[in-house]
Amino acid sequence: MTTASRAATAPRGTVGTCPSAHAAPPSGPEDPLELLDLFGEGFVQDPYPWLDRLRSEAPVYRDAATGLWLVSRYEDIRRVLLEPAAFLPDNAQHAVTPLGVPALRRLARAGFRLGPALANNATDTHPGLRRAVTRFFNARRVEAAVPVIERIADELLGTVRAELDVTGTSDLFRAFAHTLPCRVMMELLGVQGLDADTLVRWSDASLELFWGRPSADRQLELADLVAEFHTWLTELVGDGSTPADSFVGALARHRLPDGGLLDPRTAVSACFFVFVAGQSTTGQLISTVLHRALAEPGLWPRPAGQAGLAEEWVEEVLRREPPVTSWRRVTARPVELGGVAVPAGAGLLLMLMGSGSDPDVFTDPGRMIPGRADVRHHLAFGVGRHRCPGASLARTEAAVALRAAARRLPSVRLAHDAAPTPTLGLLSFRAPLRVPVVLPRRPS
Repeated sequence: MTTASRAATAPRGTVGTCPSAHAAPPSGPEDPLELLDLFGEGFVQDPYPWLDRLRSEAPVYRDAATGLWLVSRYEDIRRVLLEPAAFLPDNAQHAVTPLGVPALRRLARAGFRLGPALANNATDTHPGLRRAVTRFFNARRVEAAVPVIERIADELLGTVRAELDVTGTSDLFRAFAHTLPCRVMMELLGVQGLDADTLVRWSDASLELFWGRPSADRQLELADLVAEFHTWLTELVGDGSTPADSFVGALARHRLPDGGLLDPRTAVSACFFVFVAGQSTTGQLISTVLHRALAEPGLWPRPAGQAGLAEEWVEEVLRREPPVTSWRRVTARPVELGGVAVPAGAGLLLMLMGSGSDPDVFTDPGRMIPGRADVRHHLAFGVGRHRCPGASLARTEAAVALRAAARRLPSVRLAHDAAPTPTLGLLSFRAPLRVPVVLPRRPS
């Protein structure tokens, strides 16, 4: 199997750098909501003015550019997530940007097809399959994983520290946040014979291809990487020697409600989702947690020694700035939502990020207040039958990462560049793509 270079998959185009004539955030009536561009630099860098305006002026709003109905109020989003019969998950993993024929051909040659498995599954196979997956992320396994997370974090931070000692600078996204969850997940799920950098590249390519706005040429590059990923997963699932107690082995031996074995295509689809969500989105969470902690006056390096502060900070970031900023549903029938008549078959975009700043639910939502009483009401991991099965692991990894970084790097400071921080700006995913830090020189 061949792998492309990391440079070939560096996020670009729709990833926080896309030019847009509609980039400026709203400032008043002269900026109608029709100027909203979900991929534009203005929205990616500072979505809050737009989200606040949607929530107050048009809580269920049809975005002409994507054709999606944007749902921005907390209670409406929660209702959609808790009524799976009326609001189906069928479109959860559809490509946001229609793929061109050349890209589709490259995927087809690899047999790529994501059938209903987890996030996009409304069938009666979902509960059992979800249970099979969730047992790898239950409380006992997460608790047992803490030493693994700490060991890998310490190793990566040792490299960061060495780089800081030599150059005075480092990037905690590249050297730490982007890699830690992938290595942890591979150990916990028993994935062998693959280097973490390759899995990270495949995962990043998958997110950009299906949730981004890539050009036709970029689609071809991404499709090649996604095809490699799918081919590897297919071979992995089809390998009869996979240990029964590994994640892939458990899926390969999973029984459906009718007693039959889970078909390989569905097992591949489940692995695809878990391998992407289990490390890319957690890496995005860690990147945001570190960036916000370093930028918050008086916070760094307190999480290293103040019990519970790391967990409280992670929870506030999940509320205010979650890595999964939105999620999709489709209406099964005509419904009234937020006082708006929505037709059957309408695609909904649930603005999870905006829901965490809804003033009807959260007190002083614009402020980061670690330990706030209402924080666990946030919807960053969803709610109901499709709530993220890896929520506990993601929380734990992010808290361990913050605590370890604050302990190993107590003197670092966030480097302030003139240019805005490059930011992942896909439809449903957002995070800093750099966390540049400097080690202040001691006076001679």
